[in-house]
Amino acid sequence: MDAIRIGVLVPLSRPGWVEAGRQLLGGMESAVRELNAAGGAAGRPVELLVRDTAADPERAAAAVGELAGLQVDALAGEFHSVAARAAAARAEQAGVPFLCSSAVLDALTEQPTDLVARLAPAQSHGWRVYADFLLGAGHRRVAVVTQGGAYWESGTRILRERLAAHGGDVVELDPVGVPDALAASGASAVLLLTGFPDPAVPIVRAVRRDPRLADVLIGAPAGQPEFTEWASLLGPDGAGVPFLRYLPERLDPVGARVAAVLREDFGREPSFVAFEGWDTVNVLAAMLGSGEAEWSRVQLAGTRGPIRFERVPGIGVWQWAWAPVQVADRDPADPGRWRVLHTG
Repeated sequence: MDAIRIGVLVPLSRPGWVEAGRQLLGGMESAVRELNAAGGAAGRPVELLVRDTAADPERAAAAVGELAGLQVDALAGEFHSVAARAAAARAEQAGVPFLCSSAVLDALTEQPTDLVARLAPAQSHGWRVYADFLLGAGHRRVAVVTQGGAYWESGTRILRERLAAHGGDVVELDPVGVPDALAASGASAVLLLTGFPDPAVPIVRAVRRDPRLADVLIGAPAGQPEFTEWASLLGPDGAGVPFLRYLPERLDPVGARVAAVLREDFGREPSFVAFEGWDTVNVLAAMLGSGEAEWSRVQLAGTRGPIRFERVPGIGVWQWAWAPVQVADRDPADPGRWRVLHTG
């Protein structure tokens, strides 16, 4: 039988978060190997056609056009919201189903569509959980270092609205001269809503080395500390920086089995992004293998819980509502160990 061909969009070069792209792709490749070894999807082998987006919206859209011309059965992937949004728009134009694996921007499409679905929780959901963590830890005045752009602006708005509802506020800082501005702001926490590794890594170093800021919490809700590059660049300075990740407190038997497979394939612990990749392939295999390309009919045991898609108010795509959300950090006493600080 003809193979099911999935066009994969991942950031594999700068300025994309390359390690995230590799984790996402690695999870997909592991799932395909296991699926094909078991006979494929309804007897059809699964193939991946991979394109590097480099987190560039124009490059992502062009890749979708190319893959649609190759008559792929579906599109999948992408970590960066701005690239995912461009890919979703082009996929809709081309009439090809697109399962967004990891990007979270609420407005993934301009208008509601039946062609696009998403596994990652919407930003408004996950970042509210992060704001609740800050409030629970006693942070009412929070600084954000932001570079601008739709994703960061949306995150700032979500945080500001959630904190304001509980008597808190958010002050925005420019990435240049952070220590002085932060010291003058009166904020008890500073969040890095910036690119990685620059300027995030230099900002962390500067804040850590300023005695005026010894008690200020550094946070990175977008998830930079999840990846090994963060730890290798920052060492102990990178510990104790809370971030969002999409894992349950404990993996169920399905998740534990997949974690063991990914651990063997990667040679180290997989990130939540690898689980998103694995789930992506299995969702598409279930949908395309059935011959009924409808998101509403998909129901399967994912690595992080049962997956089914539904319509969520304010979200224009079919959405898994919701993947589990954690706020976690690297333990300052052992930066190789995770601490779960809050769940939502």
